[in-house]
Amino acid sequence: MRDVIIVGAGPGGSAAAKYLAEKGYDVALYEKRQEIGAPKRCAEGFSLAGAKEFNLDLPKNCIRQKINSSRVYSPNGNFVEINYEVDGGCILERKVFDKWLVEEAVRKGAKVQAKTTITGLLKENGKVVGVKGEFFGEKFEERCKMLIASDGIESKISRMAGLNTACNPNLVDSGVQFEMAGIDIEDQKKIYLYFGNEIAPGGYCWVFPKGKDIANVGIGVLGRNNLPAIKYLEKFIESKKELKKGSILEVNSGGIPVGGLLQKMTLDNFLVVGDAAHQVNPIHGGGLYEAQFAGRIAAEAVDEALKRGDTSEKQLSKYNKEWWEQRGNHLRNVEKLKEVFKKLSDEDLNFLSENLKGNNLADFCEGINLKFFGKLLMKRPHLIKFAKSLF
Repeated sequence: MRDVIIVGAGPGGSAAAKYLAEKGYDVALYEKRQEIGAPKRCAEGFSLAGAKEFNLDLPKNCIRQKINSSRVYSPNGNFVEINYEVDGGCILERKVFDKWLVEEAVRKGAKVQAKTTITGLLKENGKVVGVKGEFFGEKFEERCKMLIASDGIESKISRMAGLNTACNPNLVDSGVQFEMAGIDIEDQKKIYLYFGNEIAPGGYCWVFPKGKDIANVGIGVLGRNNLPAIKYLEKFIESKKELKKGSILEVNSGGIPVGGLLQKMTLDNFLVVGDAAHQVNPIHGGGLYEAQFAGRIAAEAVDEALKRGDTSEKQLSKYNKEWWEQRGNHLRNVEKLKEVFKKLSDEDLNFLSENLKGNNLADFCEGINLKFFGKLLMKRPHLIKFAKSLF
């Protein structure tokens, strides 16, 4: 019997695997795809401060481009610059980064296996006690003391376990991204964000440079719009002379859970992390930091539970408590801001652009200092009733 089985080798699963293997536990990490990190479902931006927080000594081949600033465009074409004064950020090569994270877990003692489908769960008295799987047609069963689901927004494992992680369709954004080459980039150390209801209703378009003439060009919009996300993205690219001549090297798409944070993330012998637990920033849709943070908190809770010999839901609820105290309450406030953001007209977005400086805008993107934005939006009479939710 293994101590821990983790299903899904994304950043949350690999973080939990690394921390637990480092503690000396027998950990198995299973991934359904034949290659870890592929296909990518991410714009690949990452904070270097986050890398420091998680003690990630990133190899050079994980980083495609260092980033020192952002430029945020409003619908009227005006923009605000955000300069990163401390650590800055980077655009990762996620296929390399995700595999490296898993390699780190292996170096700590975890067993990892790709192209392995978990087809069912072993249960006794309604409690999860292991998994049923298949590897190249060969079926197997494996028992464990703890099971962690980190299998993405669909999270079939959570449903099998009996935990409701279903996403409200109104709280799922649609994301499409092209990795493009042969484009013109004004400053490859800067990321570019574009807001507007004609461009990206309820969301934004982005250009994340990966070199002098290559970038991730993508869009995240409300899942229910007049047009599919890809049509908005194609219109955006066609409107930019620096982009429309480019070639498409890779296409990525998927749903992004931008709300519906789970109050309950544990059962007896079971917990869930990452996108599977809707642990995503609702404003910018980023989940890379959140998944690693949750993976660490989850691993700490599992470590304590295994030491006590008690993996009951009551004992594991410490994970719920710690995550909500450290991240959940903040993300719930960001969710409120997202709901207000979805109601902004282009005129409102232009107003924000004219009244926000770089640091204020950075706070907006991270959902920090909501009262400031509430007071600012109160100056728009038709937004008063929505702005009050931010106080």
